[in-house]
Amino acid sequence: MERKHMLKKITALLAVFTMAISLAGCTLFFPAEGTRVKEYETSSEVSKKEEKVVKLDWDEALELADEYRGKMSLEEKVGQVFMLNLEQLDKRKGNYYEFRKCTKTMQKNIAKYHVGGVILFSRNVHNRKQLTAMTSGLQDADRTTLFIAVDEEGGRVARIGSNKKMKTTAFPTAEKIGKSKDDKYTYNMGKTIASEIKELGFNVDFAPVADVKTSELNEEIGDRSFGSDPDKVSEHVSAFIQGLDKMGVSGAVKHFPGQGSSKGDTHVGSVDIDSSIARLRKTDFVPFEAGIAAGADFAMVSHISVSKVTESAEPASMSELIMQTILREELGFQKIIITDAFDMASITEHYASAEAALNAFQGGADIILMPEDFEEAYQAVLSAVKEGTVEMERLDASVLRILAVKIQRGFLTKEQVKSAEKLTDGAEPSQTPEPSATPKAKIKKKSAKKQKGKK
Repeated sequence: MERKHMLKKITALLAVFTMAISLAGCTLFFPAEGTRVKEYETSSEVSKKEEKVVKLDWDEALELADEYRGKMSLEEKVGQVFMLNLEQLDKRKGNYYEFRKCTKTMQKNIAKYHVGGVILFSRNVHNRKQLTAMTSGLQDADRTTLFIAVDEEGGRVARIGSNKKMKTTAFPTAEKIGKSKDDKYTYNMGKTIASEIKELGFNVDFAPVADVKTSELNEEIGDRSFGSDPDKVSEHVSAFIQGLDKMGVSGAVKHFPGQGSSKGDTHVGSVDIDSSIARLRKTDFVPFEAGIAAGADFAMVSHISVSKVTESAEPASMSELIMQTILREELGFQKIIITDAFDMASITEHYASAEAALNAFQGGADIILMPEDFEEAYQAVLSAVKEGTVEMERLDASVLRILAVKIQRGFLTKEQVKSAEKLTDGAEPSQTPEPSATPKAKIKKKSAKKQKGKK
């Protein structure tokens, strides 16, 4: 009788456990495969060169970032939320000029505006000596270390690898890798790219592409995606991020919320994808979750609109729902949200630079990439903070994340943090040092402004 009673008790407990799983969803008890981080090397396999790459604990980085932030002027803080192409730092030659050296005008403007970083393109790359001298000159311009970024994905988007004079490794497209290689290959690819670009002065790679290509009509992503299976794409995205991380380079998962189903190109005009939130969660978000779990420092947000989710034509790069509610809160991303380039037609056809930057920042972006008119965008954010349209707490939250990543990676050293002078608003640093879970922000509701070019 005792045995029979015990069996009934066990059966009842199993029934309750099964019901709990059914109601809560399997991921509560068994984490989704895409969020697990695969180990590619044991500590005994790590080379001496790799052992030198030290990454601070995130909480320690946040503490140091808070200390450094307290020594910054308002102008310095606002400058950190922008990453620019060189033409915005030196406008004398117009847009898309092939700058291949760091000019005095660039250094002057970096020191004046204290920008968070710069991005270089193929047009800026000639040979190793030239590129190293240029990145060094840019890095020396201000007391706060710059993010110096490049799009080095492999395949057709390889700003450095496509130039034979650079003598770096050429890799196949993500599409070919997804079809023919395993994730260990992608991990080693990430390590190789990171090692090679780091030698040239870069500390950020805007890669990998985490879009799941579900439409053959997709113009913008094409062979840059690892494929149409979200789980397989996740494996490669996680591996690539870990490869970059191992060599001390920041990686970026792009283009959130996923534009592999799009049939247009945001470089040339507005694009809306016909995806529900359920489809995004099942397919598009999966590789981003994997990249975040693997340690991505950046999540780049696309200019696509997702009208079925947001109930508007607002670009994802300006949407509080997409960036704050979904990426920050639902997916738990703690680090830097950066927009895709703001000089793309999907933005410039409908928004002035000031409005675009302010909308993106109020929506939850930490960094605005390549505004069409940087000075206009900078002044808009600066004025909004001074006037109270954007609260100081909101700006401080973004600056904290930006600085914490720079400190965690060792781009901004502990010594630089400790020795930095405290500046009052409008003050300039008296000297330039040698290169070397945040609180939820309050965002005041955006005023309804008429969009330039919209009917």
